[in-house]
Amino acid sequence: MKTARTFLIISLFLFLYSSAIFRLYNLQIEKGAYYAARAASQHRIAGFLEPKRGNIYFTDKNNNFISAAMTKPYPVIYAVPKEIKNPEEAAKALAPILNGNAGNLAKILGKSNDPYESLLKKASQSQVKKTEELNIKGIYIDEVESRFYPLGNLASQVLGFVSPAADDDFLSGRYGIELYFDDKLSGEEGRLEGDRLVDPIAGEDIYTTIDSNIQIRAEEILSDLVMKYKAESGIVMVQEPKTGKILALGVYPNFDLNSYGEYDIKTFLNPAIQSIYEPGSIFKVITMAAGIDSGKITPETRYYDSGSLTLDGRTIKNWDLKAHGWMTMTEVIEQSINTGAAYAAKMLGNDLFYNYLVKFGFSEKTGIKLPGELSGNLINLEKSFRQINFATASFGQGVAVTPIRLISAISAIANGGVVMKPYIYQNEKPAVVRRAVSEEAARQVTGMMVSAVKKAQIAQVPKFDVAGKTGTAQVPDFKRGGYTDQVINTYSGFAPAYDPRFTILIRIDKPAGAPLAGLTVVPAFRELAEFILNYYNVPPDYLE
Repeated sequence: MKTARTFLIISLFLFLYSSAIFRLYNLQIEKGAYYAARAASQHRIAGFLEPKRGNIYFTDKNNNFISAAMTKPYPVIYAVPKEIKNPEEAAKALAPILNGNAGNLAKILGKSNDPYESLLKKASQSQVKKTEELNIKGIYIDEVESRFYPLGNLASQVLGFVSPAADDDFLSGRYGIELYFDDKLSGEEGRLEGDRLVDPIAGEDIYTTIDSNIQIRAEEILSDLVMKYKAESGIVMVQEPKTGKILALGVYPNFDLNSYGEYDIKTFLNPAIQSIYEPGSIFKVITMAAGIDSGKITPETRYYDSGSLTLDGRTIKNWDLKAHGWMTMTEVIEQSINTGAAYAAKMLGNDLFYNYLVKFGFSEKTGIKLPGELSGNLINLEKSFRQINFATASFGQGVAVTPIRLISAISAIANGGVVMKPYIYQNEKPAVVRRAVSEEAARQVTGMMVSAVKKAQIAQVPKFDVAGKTGTAQVPDFKRGGYTDQVINTYSGFAPAYDPRFTILIRIDKPAGAPLAGLTVVPAFRELAEFILNYYNVPPDYLE
């Protein structure tokens, strides 16, 4: 009897020991991958594996830093499907709260071996409260750090946003600075090595040259302008010509970075960098700069304007359809005469004219640190030597440029003929690209632009010399050839003209009724120029 009892006790201990060994084997070997995944998921939801993304900052004139993109804790609702007993009932209760489809939610909650499923990021307090009230086992609420844009719509195309990939919950940069500097901003993900947690490495902060005060005012002026003239869209840029620094870059329509999912994907593109267009008469100052630098013309060179010019079977006319008789090159800029620009290009000759456009950079990208930049298109001058192509190019039709390249070319004239690389990343230093024209040629063209502003008066700022030029370009008809009745209005200029602090470019696309640029973008330029001059407390050129 005693022997039987002893055997029973020993057998019981052996069974318990074997069960423990089996359970340990089951945990460590057969289900090791599952529990490792669950541990990793729990570490992920707790934020232990995901690195803290770097912030993005704007600045102001006093070198204060203004947060434009940051991470902050948001409530997140997630599920551990393994723990959910009735996926259909849970899905039916949760769907109205999460604004989801009950059927799709049931499939997610029914993944019996799935240790983690994110259900809703950036949950509202109301959604959190209602989920808590359900008290469903396997449904949890925690906090994770997500991207937040404190300035809302401001500079949205410049900043871009972050979002998860289709097959992963980790966030990556999409568009703008978030995409271009994604490697720096994102840091290095943490990981589990056995039972050891390797900490993530936080991302770097990015400091931009965007002045938040100038950016805010520039976007206000642009949005008012687009809405007033019922235009399709618009662009505004401000650059420091002596360094190439971008002080403001705004696009309208823009979008709320905190709710980007509500907008069409085309809104995310930055047309200042990622689109080309025919700039129109603003290009005449480039033609004049080339002509004066080459010695082929001077501001006082005279020619006779008969009102039209026929080349290769095509006739060029002036915007006002008038003949102006004898005119100087300065008067050509003042009155924006097409035939006068064509005359200057003819004096240059085809090869020399094209070479100057290359010097100004119109055939290449600027290299600004933003994604998707395009180069200009001079193909009509490269593939064909028809005189009509060079004549129309002299006043900005038949050639295409990006707005960022155009403002950089106008800034080169403001900067004594030197092209600077535009930059938006504060860690960069001002970089000279090349000299496009001599300092003297740039000074003479500046004088012609100042004269044009004084004659028209619309862009004139009291007590300051302002240099500027309009461009009203017809929109090409890509289906039937030729041009439509719609226009793109551009104005670019700088001030103070002979010691410039900034260059501005304002453009609106397809304003209703196709008004001239002098009625639309020029008053907007003056308003923004006045603001910046006051903002910087720039002393006036004249006391009276």
